[in-house]
Amino acid sequence: MSVLDPSQRVRPDVAVRCASFAKQAAAGLGFQALGISSIDLTEDEQHLVRWLAAGRHGEMDYMQRHGLKRSRPDHLVPGTLSVLSARMDYLPEGADEAEAVLGDATLGYISRYALGRDYHKVLRQRLQLLAERLTAEFGQFGYRVFTDSAPVLEKALARNAGLGWIGKHSNLIDSRTGSWFFLGEIFTDLPLPCDVPSTNHCGSCTRCLTACPTTAIVAPYQVDARRCISYLTIELDGTIPTEFRAAIGNRIYGCDDCQLVCPWNKFAKISAEPDFLARHSLDRQSLVDLFAWDEATFLTRTEGSAIRRIGHQRWLRNIAIALGNAPSHNDILDALMRRQNDPSDTVREHVAWAIEQHRKRDLNSV
Repeated sequence: MSVLDPSQRVRPDVAVRCASFAKQAAAGLGFQALGISSIDLTEDEQHLVRWLAAGRHGEMDYMQRHGLKRSRPDHLVPGTLSVLSARMDYLPEGADEAEAVLGDATLGYISRYALGRDYHKVLRQRLQLLAERLTAEFGQFGYRVFTDSAPVLEKALARNAGLGWIGKHSNLIDSRTGSWFFLGEIFTDLPLPCDVPSTNHCGSCTRCLTACPTTAIVAPYQVDARRCISYLTIELDGTIPTEFRAAIGNRIYGCDDCQLVCPWNKFAKISAEPDFLARHSLDRQSLVDLFAWDEATFLTRTEGSAIRRIGHQRWLRNIAIALGNAPSHNDILDALMRRQNDPSDTVREHVAWAIEQHRKRDLNSV
């Protein structure tokens, strides 16, 4: 019988030893922190229900389809009693300063989390190793590993596990390291001792609300995904509403503005993970060069990257918008003209919009 056999009453001292072992093992696997919480998310469930009722999930229909599994871990994985939440820093060393790239309209800005290897792969493998080490040490028990791969309220669980508080921009913030980190979870049927939940330290600060280019943070702790650049450039299929295109600027995959202005990120740590280093110079690439990628090149350059999930068509759509917002140089206009007859209706429509922006500027400059 397993030392931690959930069918038997687990001795408190053994549960404490298991929790301590998990935290030490997590550190050895490259996680910066690990905490443990219960599965009670009653208040967060009410917030989720209101958010869905307001339609703020946009076209992410899966949010609605999953119902309350997201806020009830034991509905997602029957028998779950505790959740281990782990944090891994991702701010890549050597990446060009984000503000400098955002300030150069000829470059494509990619959210810092997506510059290297797909975090889903990295965290899931490490969490699986952690679960296996726990099994080797204490015997078999029930568990499932998640990394943004199922209906999980990961930020609420991480807050309850003491890893940080949910800021006004809806991201998790730790007072010692800021917010540039990934989260992953192990749902388990073991009754482990819980950590103390984090308290909120946003105070009266509203920098993230002010900095959001599309005013997606409609109120403190309330984000309307339909206005969010991350949603528009990654989750949304088809046409990006014209009202947001100018505000998107040169952001071609995601947006970090709310994190860039957060004062707690002065404590952010550079990641030691080589997997998160920028690939193919994506931290500072020319929009013209990126727009020239055919589908084969896109698939090759984004192999093992989170960027690949949007596909070549959305990639070109996003870059077309950025080129429409870029200065009217000949190379930019030539790049757009070469895509006027793209096979994709979506790409052609956004290219036409971009060319029209340059035409309007030329007329206004006369």
